[in-house]
Amino acid sequence: MGRYLTFALCVVMALVSIALASLHASVGWAIAAVPLLALTVLGTVDLMQKRATLRRSYPLTAHFRYGLEAFRPEIRQYFIEDDQDEVPFSRQQRALVYQRAKNVSDVVPFGSELPMYGTQYEWINHSLVPAHAESHDFRVPVGDERAQPYTASIFNISAMSFGSLSANAIRALNLGAKRGNFFHDTGEGAISEYHREHGGDLVWEIGSGYFGCRDAKGRFDEDLFARHAAEPQVRMVELKLSQGAKPGHGGMLPGAKVTPEIAETRGIPVGQDCESPAAHTTFSTPLGLLEFVDRMRTLSGGKPAGFKLAIGHPWEWFGIARAMLDSGILPDFIVVDGAEGGTGAAPSEFINHVGLPLQEALMLVHNTLVGIGLRDRIRVAAAGKITSGFDIARTLAMGADWCNAGRGFMFSLGCIQSRTCHTDQCPTGVATQDPARWRLLDVPDKANRVFHFHQNTLKALRDMIGAAGLEHPMQIGPEHILRRVSPTEVRSLAALYRFLEPGELLTGVPEHAVFKTFWPSARADSFAPPARASAMHVAKRTH
Repeated sequence: MGRYLTFALCVVMALVSIALASLHASVGWAIAAVPLLALTVLGTVDLMQKRATLRRSYPLTAHFRYGLEAFRPEIRQYFIEDDQDEVPFSRQQRALVYQRAKNVSDVVPFGSELPMYGTQYEWINHSLVPAHAESHDFRVPVGDERAQPYTASIFNISAMSFGSLSANAIRALNLGAKRGNFFHDTGEGAISEYHREHGGDLVWEIGSGYFGCRDAKGRFDEDLFARHAAEPQVRMVELKLSQGAKPGHGGMLPGAKVTPEIAETRGIPVGQDCESPAAHTTFSTPLGLLEFVDRMRTLSGGKPAGFKLAIGHPWEWFGIARAMLDSGILPDFIVVDGAEGGTGAAPSEFINHVGLPLQEALMLVHNTLVGIGLRDRIRVAAAGKITSGFDIARTLAMGADWCNAGRGFMFSLGCIQSRTCHTDQCPTGVATQDPARWRLLDVPDKANRVFHFHQNTLKALRDMIGAAGLEHPMQIGPEHILRRVSPTEVRSLAALYRFLEPGELLTGVPEHAVFKTFWPSARADSFAPPARASAMHVAKRTH
């Protein structure tokens, strides 16, 4: 009977309140009876319904559990989790972004809180002969041989579409990028009026839905693409093959969310479901992919063109590399998105268990390009949980030329990691289309924060590599970054990873498990698995 005690007490007290109110004509007792009657009705509904056994077993009290469960993420974030717990970003990581975005002191007193003798602790060795670069505006030339080359900052805003982010978030990001002279990737949701408003450099990302350059049937429209790509604000064009949050997974924007504004931006009908297919329809082979990238470059008037991907099956990436060798068609840049990338909401299995994490993915791409002798002709960018100068340094040491960040710049806008991006109820107005929420995000103030986060992070990077005796981040190599692999063992990244020699794949197959298994059978004309991989499925077939 203890399970029903709360409900029984409410019933009794409601009846008593009604009786006293009737006997004494008391307004006070009548007012007291109202909430008690409401609780009695709720408890009765709990007992009668059949969907939730917990509510039938514990009428009324079950709702206290649901209430506490609803606030569990906030309770954990504010009162329980350690400053170093990465879920997915630690309090220390978020605090660093907030401090730099607000342009306040980010110095740490009384020593590090990191476990320096724990495995996976990393650092950069310093020099007895420090260097100092006058400028922190480190840049990388892209597409030098093209008609309209670009010089990119080594730290930029990763792909986040209008639709996933609010209008004012897009405005603030682009204005911050304009002030800091770095680029803002549009994401696959096309170039909105909010991207254009302040004139910051754009990298136009084209996804499988071809938003902003599609015809009425969803096919790629050359004329529409050429018109938008010719805009001076668009500095490079990028073909999205997959993203770290949900590689190999398409998407559906429900018709209810396809407002006239989003419909105009993406080139889709108002109020109708809009599908982003998992795969592209304009090509189906590695060679076809490169030909499409080259087509984008030509249609844009000679602007640098490349593609973004999360690495999955190694033979598919190797097929693209083979196609580069066979055709001579090269992208100007490749963006490697790690599986830890996550500005897009996705099913749990995709968030947690699909795709290669950034470090392994970046190493595979970098090594392949070095091994086929093309690394010096193709720039490689990387995205995946970049929030600090050390994150940039480590990523460059593993082969990247520049870094993109999504969630780091969201934090600079004021994101508090409430993890409600998919509910349209973002409390800070960053990831919502609710005007009552996003209009409260002050664009000039948040643009300043975007600018300061970028500038202060690069200043920290400059000072850190200067302590290592270096003047430019491009001088960082895997020998500079150390990692503890056990309480008594330390290895440099150069010792932990197998780095190929230039042209090594052109003369043979290196002693490297992935290359030995999949490189010899990779094909430029097909993404299909090699015979060895297909043969492993035979044992499962019953007929």
